[in-house]
Amino acid sequence: KSKKKEARARARLGGSSGINAEYGGSLGAWPKKSATIVLDLLKNAESNAEVKGLEVDSLVVEYIQVNRAPQMRRRTYRAHGRINPFMCSPCHIEMILTETESIVAKEDDDAPKKKSKKKEARARARLGAE
Repeated sequence: KSKKKEARARARLGGSSGINAEYGGSLGAWPKKSATIVLDLLKNAESNAEVKGLEVDSLVVEYIQVNRAPQMRRRTYRAHGRINPFMCSPCHIEMILTETESIVAKEDDDAPKKKSKKKEARARARLGAE
């Protein structure tokens, strides 16, 4: 069994989720399907990097973006000869991985930050008033 520690709140279709609070359920879900798809994409990117001759251990996800794709239309047949739409909402996932030599810590700059002219004028006015 998987260790389900914290459920993600359902944003869509909360009213008809089929989980009743009176029976110990909550309006939450574990995003298993989307997580497995992203893991499969990472495995695919790893194998592509091996083919290209890159070091797999030094790969870092630099950019990831998910966009909506056009909805696919199908039909579902209902009682009494009715037909309803059966839509699925796919997405496009864009992922860019880069090879880094090592993670370098950011330097601490002790240089004073540049203030806007308004803030400088206020500071001068405070000093002049004292």
